[in-house]
This record gives sequence, structure tokens and C-alpha cells, in this order.
Amino acid sequence: MFDKEKRKKIKRKIILLIAPRLVWIFLWVLYISCKNRFYIHNDIKKSNAILTFWHGEFLMLPFLYRKMRKIPKIFVISSEHFDGELMVKLYGYFGFKTIRGSSSKGGRRVLIQAFEKLRNGYDTAITPDGPKGPYHSIADGVVAMAQKTNINIVVVHTIPSRFWELKTWDRFQIPKPFSTIKYYSMPSFKIDKEMNLDNAKELVYKKMTLKPEDIFNDT
Repeated sequence: MFDKEKRKKIKRKIILLIAPRLVWIFLWVLYISCKNRFYIHNDIKKSNAILTFWHGEFLMLPFLYRKMRKIPKIFVISSEHFDGELMVKLYGYFGFKTIRGSSSKGGRRVLIQAFEKLRNGYDTAITPDGPKGPYHSIADGVVAMAQKTNINIVVVHTIPSRFWELKTWDRFQIPKPFSTIKYYSMPSFKIDKEMNLDNAKELVYKKMTLKPEDIFNDT
């Protein structure tokens, strides 16, 4: 048993050492090969924000944030699972920082750290349906962050014209080379402090399921 656990740890260390850099290179090759179109609402220029996005769309989002902010000033909430460790390494190559934890593990600590970063002018990024779903659900964390800090929420999307979809709970998308990828930073919105949790989550869901092309008149 000990040898098995030891081998597992060694294997993970090797993966952590190699995989994030390879993925970073792959993402840049993919980005360069694709036609990238950005639609960024001016709201994001007014102040820092709580960025929300579906878990299955996160792969190419660093390129959108690079267009939104010349200098990265963001903390991404990432799970404490092994895949979260991989994301921490990958985000680091883009200049992003992370807060480790989730609603099921270390949730209170994560929120306290997020409140602090938001009040100090940083953006935060969170997947309301992560890290384990259900698919396109809204967890409590994003509502708590918005109501406690009075910071605006900005929904972001990446929508490729052609992609591979993995058979995972989040229907994770990998754009195909030479496809067109549309990146959207939607108009911001607030959640009133007096709004109850269910209504607030419904509001977030409605905002996240708006069709971006309708907002930007993109045809």
C-alpha cells in the first residue's frame, strides 16, 4: 500500500512538472491557429468585478482576460483536488493568482479570502457550477461574494465554432484548430443585498444563459 501511494505521489509530481507547461504551449498554438473575435462590454473598465463562467468553457478564457486587463489583477478560485493543482500551475503562466478551495471543502475560508481580494481592487473568477456540478447549476458562493462586497458580476463566455466535447459532467469543450472562437465579456450586474438566496441564484442563472450575440448584435 505504501509503495502504491508513493508511486502515485511521484507520478503526480511529474505530471505537475510537465503537463501545465505543455498545456500552456498547446493553448497558444491553438489560439494562434484560430480566428479570435472579442466582444468586451465597457462595464469591465469601470471597476474590478466578479467574473463568472461555466466550468466547461474555462480553457481559453485566459486570452479573454488578457484583452480585458493589460496587467492581470485576478484571483481564480480553484479546487483543492489534483486537477485544481494543475490549474494553479497553468494559471500561473498567464500571470493569474489563485484561491484554493470550493463550496464543499474550505468554503468559508475561500469566501473570506475572496472578500478581501475584491475589497482590495482585484478581480475574482469563479465557476458557479464547479468543481463537480451539477452541469450549469449555481452554487451559493458567487451570490455571497456579490452581496457581501457590493461588487458587480460580469459573465464571460468562450464560444468556439467547432470543438471537441468531452464526456464529462461539465461537457468540457476543446476548440478545434482553425475554428473561430468568440470571446464575450457581458454587461455587469449587481445582486441587491436584500434579495433572498433563491432569487439571487435565479438572477445569476438568467444572466449566464443570455445569448451573447443578442447583447452585442453579433451575426
